[in-house]
Amino acid sequence: MPALHRHDALRLLSRLTPRRLWNAAKVLASFYLARLSRRPIQWGLPITISIEPTTACNLRCPECPSGLRAFSRPTGNLRADFFRQVVDELSPDLLYLIFYFQGEPYINPAFLDMVRYAAGKGLYTITSTNGHFLDDDNARRTVESGLDRLIISVDGATQEVYEQYRKEGKLETVLEGARNVANWKRQLGSHTPHVIFQCLVVRPNEHQLSDIKQLALDCGADEVRFKTAQVYDYQNGHPLIPVNARYARYAPQSDGSWRVKHRLLNHCWKLWHACVITWDGIVVPCCFDKDATYRLGDLKTAPFRQLWQGRDYRDFRSQILKGRDQIDICTNCTEGCRVWGRE
Repeated sequence: MPALHRHDALRLLSRLTPRRLWNAAKVLASFYLARLSRRPIQWGLPITISIEPTTACNLRCPECPSGLRAFSRPTGNLRADFFRQVVDELSPDLLYLIFYFQGEPYINPAFLDMVRYAAGKGLYTITSTNGHFLDDDNARRTVESGLDRLIISVDGATQEVYEQYRKEGKLETVLEGARNVANWKRQLGSHTPHVIFQCLVVRPNEHQLSDIKQLALDCGADEVRFKTAQVYDYQNGHPLIPVNARYARYAPQSDGSWRVKHRLLNHCWKLWHACVITWDGIVVPCCFDKDATYRLGDLKTAPFRQLWQGRDYRDFRSQILKGRDQIDICTNCTEGCRVWGRE
């Protein structure tokens, strides 16, 4: 493991406490017992949560509800006082917190203050950004906030390719933002945040992956990750599906149709160790429920523990264990899947 990755892993491990370790052990044990018994057993609380700073976004990415302005649920910004209430309740058992669901986190003016608060509770903190708001001041404040990991979307090595997915985005603004963060890390003598250039691999950019690695090196990023892209209307093929099968979630069939190239298994680790909280306090099962269709509770009306162990969560876990292919948000997801032909 490269030294920079070891530093990041050690920071995550340093957040463990006896209580958090015990909670993780309970979650893991209940997950495997639930798989064996086909019963929705859950003894612990989440190891991680994702919380949504905002639904707003400055870009118009074609496979994103924020970019398409296509939400049917209410939109808005996470309130700092509500956020502190959630963190105060969950932080004793929680290990890490992801500041992202939909939208661009830096649009919320209180975002970095919330990061600082979570870091002060001993949580490992992560966010994902399109990188357009990392001016010199925000870059300094990001480093000073205690953010542990910063994922920056870099979906092309040239403006022409980048803007084919990141509609209305400016690649040079993103790269300058990454350089700003690297500069402030040096000036402040900080190892954090661990900066990841993440590329959503689609057909327009799949020929530039080596160039994106070089951009990361030039801008002072610590790591590069290539991520397969979710496509909504894949059944008849789609111009975003990569030619290189390694980076595609979908495979062509003899009749000309396409399918998800993994077989769904009737379990899902995310339903046991993680959850997503929208900006207005709705608890949903995972990041694939982008429009909050499967509402498992509302933190404005009940404490989290009550919802996590409540009937709606139990029923959803039971449904996963009985027939995951019957839940629409699960059919286009690679979590808990097996690759066809590798049984």
